[in-house]
Amino acid sequence: MIFVVKVTTNKEDQAADIIEIRAEKKNLNVFSIIRPHGLRGYIIIEAENTETAEQAVYNLPYVKGLIKRQITYKEIEPMLRPVAAQINIEKGDIVEMLTDPFKREKARVKRINKQKEEVVVELLEAAVPIPVTVRLDNVKVIRRTKEEAEEEKE
Repeated sequence: MIFVVKVTTNKEDQAADIIEIRAEKKNLNVFSIIRPHGLRGYIIIEAENTETAEQAVYNLPYVKGLIKRQITYKEIEPMLRPVAAQINIEKGDIVEMLTDPFKREKARVKRINKQKEEVVVELLEAAVPIPVTVRLDNVKVIRRTKEEAEEEKE
């Protein structure tokens, strides 16, 4: 049986570790503890039954409670399968920053780290070019270098 556990946001890893320790100490039939990437404030446990799941999470730090409804594997499957994000940013592109402190500033892409989902940019209007590393989802491409090169040829 699969259950969702509500935990303190940003303490999912600690809560999972504490639940694992309790399950081992009390010899509970908790088969797996999952902290899906991108799901904040919740972890998923697989236990023999509702009573076992409740014993595993009852009155622990960072644990707010067990959601009583049992869920199916099909409901959580999309959270467990890695999805390759399509990255449409290339070196030399002009991007707009979407988050503070550089919100609405324009920058040129210098490097892309696809594994970490980060991009290194240099602000265009800065007096001294300083590389800034930001998450890929915090920038938006507004001008492509290749498109500019093709337009100049014509």
